[in-house]
Amino acid sequence: GYADGFIRSLGGRASAYVGSFCVPVIGRVSMDAITLDVSTVPEDLAQPGAIVDLIGGRRALDDVAGEAGTIGYEMLTRISDRIPRIYLDRAE
Repeated sequence: GYADGFIRSLGGRASAYVGSFCVPVIGRVSMDAITLDVSTVPEDLAQPGAIVDLIGGRRALDDVAGEAGTIGYEMLTRISDRIPRIYLDRAE
């Protein structure tokens, strides 16, 4: 939700990926949750605890930012400390 940096204006506009399935964000973005329409996703993939790509992978940061009416850097600065960071050394 917006407490973790998912901008409220993305409610009803954005999409996410569950596996290879693109699913829409439906309804409003609340403080600690968003709702996805997973009705097209096979039941074995649409389970509690499933990994969902909101930004990254098939969802380029600047595309998501454009849907929110902002820029990628603003999206990054909004990501809260509750979201774990994983740093990769591309040289390895």
